[in-house]
Amino acid sequence: MAKDKKGKSEAKKAKAAEKKQKQEKKADKKAKAKNAKMEGSDAEDVDLDAVLEEYRKQQEQFLKITETVAEAPPKPRSASCFLASPSNANQLLLFGGEYFNGALATFFNDLHVYYIDRDEWRTVTSPNAPLPRSGHAWCRGGNQSNAVYLFGGEFSSPKQGTFYHYNDFWKLEPSSREWTRLEPKGKTPPARSGHRMTYFKQYVVLFGGFQDTANQTKYLADLWIYDTQNFVWHSPALPPAQLKPDARSSFTLLPHEQGAVLYGGYSRVKATVAANKGAKAGSQGQRNVLKPMVHQDCFFLRITPPAADGPPGQPPTVRWEKRKKPANAPVPTRAGATMAYHKGRGIMFGGVHDVEESEEGMDSEFFNHMFAWNIERNRFFPLALRKPRAQKKAANAGSGEGRVGGRRGRAAANEEELLKQLAALETGKSLEDIDSMEIDRPAGADAEVDKEKPAREMPVSMEFPHQRFNAQLAVQDDVLYIYGGTFEKGDREFTFDDMYAIDLGKMDGCKEIFTRPVADWIESESEGEDDDEDEDDEDEDEEDEEGDIEMADEPRKFTPSARKKKQQDEESVAGSETSVSSGSTASSGTSEEDETEADTAEDDGLPHPRPFESRRDFFQRTTAEWQEVLMTSLRWKGIKPESLSVKEIKSKAFELSEEKWWDCREEILALEEEQEAAGIGEVVSLADRGETATAGGAGRRR
Repeated sequence: MAKDKKGKSEAKKAKAAEKKQKQEKKADKKAKAKNAKMEGSDAEDVDLDAVLEEYRKQQEQFLKITETVAEAPPKPRSASCFLASPSNANQLLLFGGEYFNGALATFFNDLHVYYIDRDEWRTVTSPNAPLPRSGHAWCRGGNQSNAVYLFGGEFSSPKQGTFYHYNDFWKLEPSSREWTRLEPKGKTPPARSGHRMTYFKQYVVLFGGFQDTANQTKYLADLWIYDTQNFVWHSPALPPAQLKPDARSSFTLLPHEQGAVLYGGYSRVKATVAANKGAKAGSQGQRNVLKPMVHQDCFFLRITPPAADGPPGQPPTVRWEKRKKPANAPVPTRAGATMAYHKGRGIMFGGVHDVEESEEGMDSEFFNHMFAWNIERNRFFPLALRKPRAQKKAANAGSGEGRVGGRRGRAAANEEELLKQLAALETGKSLEDIDSMEIDRPAGADAEVDKEKPAREMPVSMEFPHQRFNAQLAVQDDVLYIYGGTFEKGDREFTFDDMYAIDLGKMDGCKEIFTRPVADWIESESEGEDDDEDEDDEDEDEEDEEGDIEMADEPRKFTPSARKKKQQDEESVAGSETSVSSGSTASSGTSEEDETEADTAEDDGLPHPRPFESRRDFFQRTTAEWQEVLMTSLRWKGIKPESLSVKEIKSKAFELSEEKWWDCREEILALEEEQEAAGIGEVVSLADRGETATAGGAGRRR
């Protein structure tokens, strides 16, 4: 017994000596950090103007706009801007962003262009480009369809000690790659980042964002509208009693034929909490804090342009109208779930749900789900990948469907067929022999065909990309492109270096355009000190307890670093103030009124697409009905249908049918999945196919 006591005493002495050694090591670290600060090692965190001036000098060395083929995709980055080029259906634009490796932050101002058909990245350098930034916003210019407008953003010193918000306004001509800094007349929006922009007719709409001041992060709720024809910003005066969105950042702002729609967002709101155990002596029992809040509300911004016969430069009339909470909203609530606009709906991907258990501890859940938000019906629909149907494979072989965008492949095949038929007519040969004919192509035609061929075979997965938040999204030619994003593990933050493509019409797989390993995280000194403190706490706990107790399946907790706390403001990392149970009740179950609205929207008297029916097949089946709908609409507007040509009528009727096809896409996909699960393939209407289809009709009933 005496021997056991002696052994325990020696073990305690050894632990005490080890603890003392750790404390001395920690004190040395703090002393070194203090001395380094006194010696001016953090000077880069003070004079940002000098840093930006250096960037300006470097940029002035470019004498003209150049575009060079990049050897590899752009460097990894977050909080950048990603957009489908409005002037070229074959290009994607990427600008700016930042990369943080745990120790230093790097900001970018490079413009990258991705050529979809060539699978090729190009880097653009310009003597007059915006300075490096992240958290900025851009959008196409409405009626100025071939222009892109960019506003704001932020910049910081490498060690994140000081931040800078921009209030500059830029116009990019995507075709010429030329940047122009705009200097509008009158008042302009204050500096900010984390805001959003969209377009309506001749206007660019800007709302929200945040500013980092010396004391706090201030969230904004101001609305600004830029007139692209009269070159002036308007800050519309709203009635005091009008309900309008609260201040926020990282929300969704999508275009609408009568204005714009806003959904969600992130901010910090004032709250009173009980003082923790570490409060100073004499402090009150409660204290004020800023708690994270994930917004779930929805607003419609109605914009009425001024009368055409009025004086030029008059501001439009605007009004915020609060909408009901979207039906079937994702559960649990999530921040950093980004959206891209696609034909009357928003395509959402990813996000993070944070449960803030204490001031220093947080448990996070990340997602890689995809949803479609139907703007008109204000309803979410989950999207899922589906394996391609076997009966479609043979028909699609050689038609270019394997490319990221299959429409151009079909067009090339049709062109080939027409050229062969023309050659047969000129030579007097039979049309049956055209497959074996060789045709003469115009000069440069072979180069065009080569450009249409993909440079390599891209792997396709039936799973969505890894869980992440704040991924950059863009839709071009009915294909969704997902670029980058952020993921956290413990107190470490990782920036994804990848890009994927998903055909929104087929949902037949996720194509990997490129992916590179995520760079290593560099642990800062402050994190090392936190780890030492955690180890000390564990040692103290071990001394107090008689035995070791293992906790099974304990939730992951971590202490956010200074960088993490800052990014909670910009990138919506923090969790919702609302509990999961309440969000679940409000989101998963739809009200009877919502269901009634949905049923009414489905039974609107218009032709309805059928399962497995393509847009073109749908129009061919219902073309007479859509032309009648179009003519009725024209008469109501006082336009004589006889004034339009047959080609114009068919073109406008096809646009109406295409809009209906996309509006019903989610319901049709659900029906197709149900039929496939029941062993039912493509449904073909014998009545529509006529006498030629009756021969095989009986056999299909077996």
